[in-house]
Amino acid sequence: MDQIIIQGGAQLSGTVKISGAKNAALPLLAASLLSDQELILHNIPQLADIDSMFELLIQHGVQISKEGSTITLNARGVVNTTAPYELVRKMRSSIVVLGPLLTRFGKARVSLPGGCAIGTRPVDIHIEGLRKLGAEIELEDGYIVAKAPNGLVGNTYTMPIISVQGTENVMMAAVLAKGETKLINAAREPEVVDLALCLNAMGAKIEGAGTDTIIIQGVESLNPAQHTVVCDRIEMGTYAIAALITKGELTLTDCDVSLIPIVSDLLIKAGGEINLLDANSPSKGFHIKTISDNICGVDILTEPYPGFATDLQAQMMALMTISNGASMVTETIFENRFMHVSELCRMGADINIHGSSALVRGVPQLKGAPVMATDLRASASLVLAGLSAAGQTIVQRIYHLDRGYDNIVGKLQNCGATIERTKASS
Repeated sequence: MDQIIIQGGAQLSGTVKISGAKNAALPLLAASLLSDQELILHNIPQLADIDSMFELLIQHGVQISKEGSTITLNARGVVNTTAPYELVRKMRSSIVVLGPLLTRFGKARVSLPGGCAIGTRPVDIHIEGLRKLGAEIELEDGYIVAKAPNGLVGNTYTMPIISVQGTENVMMAAVLAKGETKLINAAREPEVVDLALCLNAMGAKIEGAGTDTIIIQGVESLNPAQHTVVCDRIEMGTYAIAALITKGELTLTDCDVSLIPIVSDLLIKAGGEINLLDANSPSKGFHIKTISDNICGVDILTEPYPGFATDLQAQMMALMTISNGASMVTETIFENRFMHVSELCRMGADINIHGSSALVRGVPQLKGAPVMATDLRASASLVLAGLSAAGQTIVQRIYHLDRGYDNIVGKLQNCGATIERTKASS
């Protein structure tokens, strides 16, 4: 098993190219199941979760070819509509094949999903949304067994809570349903917008993506299409935090800082300065640097988009551990997303948890220590803490990191970090 070794204290300086968004790429790949026509996706990141989705789609019968970050998919030969446990358990996002399989083939059998252990993420919203479209669904032996032999029919579905993947699953199913579907209280995330853009390029008729009401007019079939995946706003936010936590400066390219409005505002309040790249620059992006000797404590409240993303909570908490003052971090999305706290405290952080909130009192400097990643975003927070800490930090269980960060070690090395990936001693 691999580990990451960091010698902290280096101020980061350089340029980081932000990859395509994992959370956009996964449902986009699943969208290939909706059609017997070719779908070409550009800017696909190289991640373990992407490889898991490839494996799942290939066993369904999708033909996949790769050329760099461009992926060509053809689902003409799909005959298998079962997503097995041994593949789905690797990644929670596998659930997004349910809607496409059901609406195109009239049936689907998808294992209940796995993924990071950061809290309960029920699939009821997916199931109830598809039932609203006329699907017959039962849970059998750990599988969601869905049938719609006469096809799905459009309807209005008010989602009881905002769910990104629930929105994506029902939206994809509605694309081939008869008539109009209206999704109320839909997720507004950029990844949902990106999926709608791709589906519309394939011939779907979707309006309202990016608002809380999405309207889909069903079509009989879809066309060949090409689409470029939106930038990864979580990776973008992570590297922006890395600039501040090392009191350095970074230029982030191939990205759009407007996708993280609350995060960027808080980073400025914490002591950062953000400047957009010149309009004549060959790549869209921004420059971020620290303009204060001390990081200021800021309060953080995770919320659905456009609020503060839960996927950046752990990373921002790492920054707050070295702030001048105190910060209250409140997690409203997942009830078990403070597992990184104990590891940060091993590095000298002063954090106390009170229910769904954590009070972070800043310390002058963290101290390097062996730490263990518990989930994807927690692993990123430990890497950030290690970059700032005095001495050596060893981050173990970094397979979590491989799920969501494309070449994080190489990107940080290129910006002056003393960081390497090695085999852990047995």
